[in-house]
Amino acid sequence: MVNRLMEWQRAARQPLGDLVVAVTCFVLATPLAVVFAYAEHTPVPWSVIALAISCVPLIARSRLPLTAVVMTAALHLVQFALFPLPRPMPAATAVALCTLAIRTDRRRAWRVGVCAAVAFITASLVLRPDVEKLPQAIALIAWTLLAVAVGDAVRSRREVLAAAVERAERAERTKEDEACRRVTAERIRIARELHDVVAHHITLVNAQAGVAHHLMRTDPEHAYQALERIRDTSRAALDDLRATVGLLRHGEDPVAPREPEPGLAGLDGLLDSFRHSGLDVTLARTGNPRELSPISDLTAFRIIQEALTNTRKHAGPASARVRLDFRTDVLRIAVEDDGRSTAANVSIDGPTHATVIHNGHGVIGMRERAKAAGGTLAAGPRPGGGFRIDAELPLRAGRKG
Repeated sequence: MVNRLMEWQRAARQPLGDLVVAVTCFVLATPLAVVFAYAEHTPVPWSVIALAISCVPLIARSRLPLTAVVMTAALHLVQFALFPLPRPMPAATAVALCTLAIRTDRRRAWRVGVCAAVAFITASLVLRPDVEKLPQAIALIAWTLLAVAVGDAVRSRREVLAAAVERAERAERTKEDEACRRVTAERIRIARELHDVVAHHITLVNAQAGVAHHLMRTDPEHAYQALERIRDTSRAALDDLRATVGLLRHGEDPVAPREPEPGLAGLDGLLDSFRHSGLDVTLARTGNPRELSPISDLTAFRIIQEALTNTRKHAGPASARVRLDFRTDVLRIAVEDDGRSTAANVSIDGPTHATVIHNGHGVIGMRERAKAAGGTLAAGPRPGGGFRIDAELPLRAGRKG
């Protein structure tokens, strides 16, 4: 309703504005018409009436600018031919030409203006062939071409202002889009950090709790050891979670307390924690071990951690193998298991190990980490059963995989 009312107000305002312009043109041009009539000894009323009639088409100048130019020019020429007027008085045509130049393109406006100027000068020289009045006839160019120039300048200024506003709006939209992109990236990073920190420890706690429950009556000593590992694992989970939340709260503030980021230096401890939970894990290293950049070191640790966590959660009774292959400028990581991932398990045990891992957040997070470090990661089922993760990370930061 409000939009319709505003449209109605704009539609009603336009004819009223055109009427005001027509009346203003008549009022301002009347003194010139009277002066020219006295100078040429012609009836003043005829000049004033002719001026008033020529201003009538200006009522439609906004809606039909070209028609207004043609009508006002035609009235001036007809009046000049039928009445003893000293010369065409194209004040109304000048206003119509200015409007046309504002509302249309430059080439069209100048063509129409030149045609109007030629028509006025030709009519003046043919109908009033007086050499002494030649300068006055040529002065008609000022009435037409100057009006086109003014309208063209107004249109150009409006285009410049519109372009500036459009650039400002586009810059604001780009700024908002960039802010949204950064928020999304930060949210994904937080989710990945929490997933990597919590999922690993909770998986181990769950496995060790199962062991303790199974041995509580038959082997209390081993059950007690499993409970101790649950206590240590849960404490490590709380410490890692506290460190992650502190990092997210303080950002990169150097004074904020931060624990060292995990890396391949702690790989043996990581594998031992999985072995204590019942997963048989072996490690093989090939090549000459080299120092990794901090981001590659952290990424390698998190990829191995997540891959073994998925194996422990989804593969069932299985063994896993981790291989680190140090090349000249890259580290190749392979983590594979021989757990359940055959098609026959779908109908019996639900989704397969490969399907669960491949569609879960873990593989997505591993790929994001590898990409952020400048490396690549591939994941999929093994032909003979089980699942395999292959990653390639640069030894030094800055290399793109």
